[in-house]
Amino acid sequence: MFSRLLTVCTGNICRSPLAAALLQDRLTAEGRLVEVRSAGIGALVGHPADASTRRVASEQGVALDAHHAQQIDIALIRWADLIVVMEQHHLDEVQALDPTARGKTFLLGHWLGISIPDPFQRDEAMHRAVGQQISDAVTSWLKRL
Repeated sequence: MFSRLLTVCTGNICRSPLAAALLQDRLTAEGRLVEVRSAGIGALVGHPADASTRRVASEQGVALDAHHAQQIDIALIRWADLIVVMEQHHLDEVQALDPTARGKTFLLGHWLGISIPDPFQRDEAMHRAVGQQISDAVTSWLKRL
């Protein structure tokens, strides 16, 4: 059983905050005691979630109003029981920071065979498409957590 999950993307203002909020919301709804955090490999530290991502999150029933981007570090990596990342280069970065993370770091889209593209500074349609991919990927993980 995983009780501490970390989601990782690049800036920590679009993909990983949404994935963290959806994981937290859905796992809590199942009565599971978990803590989900998010971070970025090149985080825009202190910035709120992207406005388009906040709208997509709201449409999916979660809020990102309190989110502030944070940089991934070894302490966060070691805190997590499971780390899910959006793209292969995020996985590579996590493992470069801490090689002991190898066995607990996976693509969020692992079970769907996909990477989650970055919607940053793209149109609303891209944010919605990525939001749906994240939702689908979260659902695929719920069956296995």
